[in-house]
Amino acid sequence: MADIRVQAFVRGHPLWPVLVTLPGVGPRTGAKILAEIGYGSRFATGRQLAAYARLAPVTRQSGSSIRGEPQSRRANNRLKNAMFLPAFAPIRSPASKAFYDRKRAEGKRYNAAVVSLARRRCDVILAMLTTRSAYQPFTPDEPTREVAHAA
Repeated sequence: MADIRVQAFVRGHPLWPVLVTLPGVGPRTGAKILAEIGYGSRFATGRQLAAYARLAPVTRQSGSSIRGEPQSRRANNRLKNAMFLPAFAPIRSPASKAFYDRKRAEGKRYNAAVVSLARRRCDVILAMLTTRSAYQPFTPDEPTREVAHAA
């Protein structure tokens, strides 16, 4: 019941129509994202939003030992879940699928590739909220060409 009231309230948010144009963001996810970040004005960059959402790794080192890069525990788990789950849906779109495939080819596991896609979506969401413009899929004018290097 409270979930329905929150969704009804968030639908009155001026950025609601902008956010739901992003593939994978529906009423519940959009409500969670808007409830957690509002207008997005407190984040200067997508990197800051990703850190707040626990989607950016943090380097921990002591002396000469560098441990892996675990995620920060001081961030917002609700926002992380709201960003992570809809990252599965855009894998069907050509640009997101290419990004996901590139991460898998780099040796990242499935979850790491999806987290990378969710991290990338932080940049997209922040840009959408700050410019107040709907999602526009990336369509290059001409395909990128790989350049063969002579040995």
